[in-house]
Amino acid sequence: MYLTASRSNEHATMKTRIPAITFILPLLLLLPGQATAQDWRELIDLSGKWKFEIGDDTKAADPAYNDSKWDVISVPSPWEDEGYPGYDGYAWYRKHFRFSRSDTRPVLARTVYLILGYIDDVSEVYLNGHLIGFAGRFPPDFYPGDGIEQHYPLLPEFVNLEGDNVIAVRVYDLRLAGGIIKGNVGLFEPEDELRPDYSLAGSWKVSLGDEEEWREPSFDDMSWQTIMVPGYLETQGHRDYDGFSWYRKKFFIPPSLRGEKLVLLLGRIDDADEVYLNGEFIGRTGRMWHGMQRDEMSQEVWKKLRAYYLPPSLLKTDGENTIAVRVYDVWLHGGIYDEPVGLVRRDKFAEWRESNQTPANFLKRLLRYLW
Repeated sequence: MYLTASRSNEHATMKTRIPAITFILPLLLLLPGQATAQDWRELIDLSGKWKFEIGDDTKAADPAYNDSKWDVISVPSPWEDEGYPGYDGYAWYRKHFRFSRSDTRPVLARTVYLILGYIDDVSEVYLNGHLIGFAGRFPPDFYPGDGIEQHYPLLPEFVNLEGDNVIAVRVYDLRLAGGIIKGNVGLFEPEDELRPDYSLAGSWKVSLGDEEEWREPSFDDMSWQTIMVPGYLETQGHRDYDGFSWYRKKFFIPPSLRGEKLVLLLGRIDDADEVYLNGEFIGRTGRMWHGMQRDEMSQEVWKKLRAYYLPPSLLKTDGENTIAVRVYDVWLHGGIYDEPVGLVRRDKFAEWRESNQTPANFLKRLLRYLW
């Protein structure tokens, strides 16, 4: 699942759009902060010439793969407009790029996203050989993922700041236009980013299943899989898994935050979650139960930013703390998949939330989304 809502394939005319906006705008202005459109600041433009080859050679995900004899086509653009009219089936895209010295600071200091616009119909995205995201399902269980703008947070562990980086995109098209067809293509940072005062992104422990004792700080999770957060479960060895999983992370409060009132940020989680600090329940988003069906899950819960106020009485300022997150994924993507992940001061979070819920800010987002 992703954060940005889809747009229609064709812009409506001014004549048909104005009455719609006139009708819904007074209602939407009563609900500031509910739009899902995101404002982005471009860091590196990756549109233009990409390497391209039809077929499904999965070795193309390897950054060392030799693509010198591949065709060159323009991105974004349907491949039918780039010399492959009428083609339906598998194809691969590849793009090489390097960071300049001025580009490395944003990658290390802020959240940077790879945005690939809209890909028709199904896709997998690799960065330097690491699967970082996907949309839809490939045959034989075909399900299209073309209606969602694709963007994925870049983990510094997967990025080569000193040399060549390779993006590889596997695509399957069943009908009409195919490929990376439209939208922004490049590296971007969010303009309204909420940055934690202490990051908890990176290595976490994870286990599939659901056991009550996994919330306890005394539980030994050394045998659990180490997973990168944020990141989908499916991109880290659990493709097509739906059901319960638990995440765990141990941390110490840094001296600069001792005595502060804090909020735990867990980015966005697909689909529902319950959160425990040192064994005590501190909050949930969405509902979950064993045997839950897809139509019983809220359709919007995976889009919500997770922000949980931490009771000062539960935080250990002079010892180790344990976060345990119970997650239920009902369909397709699952897990803690987006930034920000970490601790932030309550006053800083309140200021950010207020600034993002003003009618003016919401109107700007709404108009960007509609047009």
